[in-house]
Amino acid sequence: MTWPHILNLMHSEMASGLVATTLIRLVLAAILGGIIGLERELRHRPAGLRTNMFICFGAAMFTILSDVLAVEHLGDHTRITAQIIPGIGFIGAGSILHTRGLTSGLTTASTLFVVASVGMATGGGLYLTAVFATIVVVAALFSLGHLELTFNLKTLLNSYEVTGGSVDEITQEVNRILERKHRMMLNVVSGSTSQHVRLQFDAVGCNRDQKELLSELRASPVLGSVTSLGPVELE
Repeated sequence: MTWPHILNLMHSEMASGLVATTLIRLVLAAILGGIIGLERELRHRPAGLRTNMFICFGAAMFTILSDVLAVEHLGDHTRITAQIIPGIGFIGAGSILHTRGLTSGLTTASTLFVVASVGMATGGGLYLTAVFATIVVVAALFSLGHLELTFNLKTLLNSYEVTGGSVDEITQEVNRILERKHRMMLNVVSGSTSQHVRLQFDAVGCNRDQKELLSELRASPVLGSVTSLGPVELE
């Protein structure tokens, strides 16, 4: 196959109008996936901007190829697109973690699943459907998280750092405070300096519980300083 022949094939493909439609769908899929991925990126999730953009772009690409190749080779239009769902399920399963009885990554996995459907809708030419789905997903990710915190519906894993005279003294005092609500320290790490002993730990609870714990830790006469290191959200 010579270069002139390749150029003629490309020119005939451009003249058919299929390329323009395909490029529009792929660009729109990349934009919509990027919008959803940007929200994930702002929340410092592993599946962020590039991951969501590529999944949406890939789903659109496979949907287009499924239709075009089926027409050209007289095959099943749904053969390729039918494999997108189990493929995304495999990726989503890898983003879910289960440790110490706590499950995280469910929101990320479900977001990837929806992003793939947005890409399929875009690849199939359902532009309004894809745009509407993107708006709903972004609105839900931004607003529902705040509502869950406000009404104490979401379980958080918060990290704290406290200082004191010794590890045993700090541990006993923190356990005494946590015992009131039958909670335990998780992922405990300690270190010592010439002035004091530092101890970091995680605690599970809703937003109200975390605020109460921070207040009680700061009110303790045993602990020298108390710092909240922020939440490691459970999705």
